[in-house]
Amino acid sequence: MPQVALARWDEFLREKPHIHFLQTAAWGELKAAFGWEPVRLLGDGIGAQILFRRLPLGLTVGYMPKPDLEAPSPGALERFWGDVDEICRVRRSVLCKIEPDGWQNEAPQPTIPTRLSARGHQVPSARSIPPRRTIIVDLRESEEAMLARMKPKCRYNIRLAAKKGITVEAWSDVAAFHRMLETTGRRDSFAVHSEAYYRRAFEVFRHAAMCELLVARFEGQPLAALMVFARGRRAWYVYGGSTDLERERMPNYLLQWEAMRWAKHRQCEEYDLWGVPDEDEETLEASFEKRHDGLWGVYRFKRGFGGELRRAICPVDRVYQPLLYRLYLLRAGGRDGI
Repeated sequence: MPQVALARWDEFLREKPHIHFLQTAAWGELKAAFGWEPVRLLGDGIGAQILFRRLPLGLTVGYMPKPDLEAPSPGALERFWGDVDEICRVRRSVLCKIEPDGWQNEAPQPTIPTRLSARGHQVPSARSIPPRRTIIVDLRESEEAMLARMKPKCRYNIRLAAKKGITVEAWSDVAAFHRMLETTGRRDSFAVHSEAYYRRAFEVFRHAAMCELLVARFEGQPLAALMVFARGRRAWYVYGGSTDLERERMPNYLLQWEAMRWAKHRQCEEYDLWGVPDEDEETLEASFEKRHDGLWGVYRFKRGFGGELRRAICPVDRVYQPLLYRLYLLRAGGRDGI
């Protein structure tokens, strides 16, 4: 079984700078501190990091977030999925959820064979852990061109924030950042991890030179902050929060713009705003002024930055224990958090 140690996995990743940050050793290290076991499989030019979480009675659930599923040959792909099924069988997995790294309606599409080498079946998954639909901002143009592509109100708010004394800088106060997240979570009704979780995320990804924590201030007072991740040509805005102070100064707009500039300075070519409602563009544009529940509350903000609406490829569940899988779905209910 081609399970590899951390050093070999890092070597593989160095050869593939396009691989998603959720496949990095840093992400595995973060999740390992909070109840998951990372396992890295590698063979014939294809590999994936799988996270396993223990369930009662010695069972597990597997999760493969954003793997690169390109293989040098059909035979290599078949052997890879056989190895995935075997490692899941050994760990008595009820299922392994796979969320391919790619977008709908873009070629080539990753291939996930439906045949399982262990008894079971594969089904499209109704549950996605990262939001399936997002907005991608193109960073390849000049800053002037990027600003020109934004909605006029967004561009105005960025300039207004700077004019009204908002400044943005690197930060390391994770405790204060967590308090902002809790304030935002109460205001916008979303779940927040523990302070220890964000501290660990900042530590492991900062050590790997893949993230920055940025804060927007007015007269020294922190107003809003975000944690941005970058690897290869891509950057991701994943966590962010703000206080209830000085909101009329629009600190979040300048903060987000400076995060994009940070990513652009690192030679990133695209910036993922990480999550909007899973609706087509026509529905989003017709409804965003009337709805504020869930991700609707942030769509108005994110749409302003002039990006392109994208939808991730449908996740699939490779199911090894069908009866327990049905029970798992009933118990799992809502979406897990990143």
